[in-house]
Amino acid sequence: MGAARFLSGLVDVVDPRRIVAVVNTGDDANLHGLHVSPDLDTVTYTLAGAISRERGWGLEGETWTTMEALARYPSRFSWFSLGDRDLATHLFRTQRLADGAPLSTVTAEIAAAWEVEVAVVPVTDDRVETMMDVEDEGEISFQDYFVRRAHDVAVRSVRFRGADASRPAPGVLDALATPGVVVICPSNPIVSIGPLLAVPGVRDAVTASRDRVVAVSPIVAGAALKGPAGRLLAELGHEVSVVGVARLYAPLAATLVVDEADAALAPAVEAAGMRCLVTPTVMRGPDEAAELARAVMDAA
Repeated sequence: MGAARFLSGLVDVVDPRRIVAVVNTGDDANLHGLHVSPDLDTVTYTLAGAISRERGWGLEGETWTTMEALARYPSRFSWFSLGDRDLATHLFRTQRLADGAPLSTVTAEIAAAWEVEVAVVPVTDDRVETMMDVEDEGEISFQDYFVRRAHDVAVRSVRFRGADASRPAPGVLDALATPGVVVICPSNPIVSIGPLLAVPGVRDAVTASRDRVVAVSPIVAGAALKGPAGRLLAELGHEVSVVGVARLYAPLAATLVVDEADAALAPAVEAAGMRCLVTPTVMRGPDEAAELARAVMDAA
């Protein structure tokens, strides 16, 4: 996840206690009877230094005994695996939500348990679901699209069910209004950034701060480094390039950071209405993530 990796570098550049990470909840799901928040957990585990380096999600040193035992029974979610240690997080979250605690409170409790100093905040406490309209099947959930079908089906449209009736979680709008740099991390513009902007008030708050908003392109040399961002952009009618990203983000951010591989497209990015900063953006490890974070802060 590009946002989590970027944040892991940002904490080496900025005091983590000054960072607020507003995180997508559109891919949250109830699976195996548990409330699973994949993006919140990936950010938390990454900042805690506990993320699985091989998978990029879940915990390092994970075991799968529970899932192996579950295979004995008919389960409509057999395609979605949760590691034994990871289950503890979902069990805790599900119980706290059942007790009446809002997701933002539970997320703060989980982050504190992992000794994460960054404020990890869900974009909303309300239920917002990313729904994918795919060919031959109609509308399915994001996890069905991303995990069960390995994002290998054509998408006709995306909507964020429940977004219109949702409200930003406590602290979200305050964080966007506080003087400082606002970063749109190198995440999928459609299904990672899109749900954030769909929550009423968030897009307006980002737009109002445009002069100090820096976006990092998730597209490098005409392709996404990982995941379906490139394919989704193409299927929904956007150009799969840093120029296409600039056209999406120009109303929101004054600056777009692009990789050196796209240096030749800098004039086209600027023609789309954004200042363009060219710097290495591929985060192969902690050093590269910190250098990118430093470049982003300098750009602002």
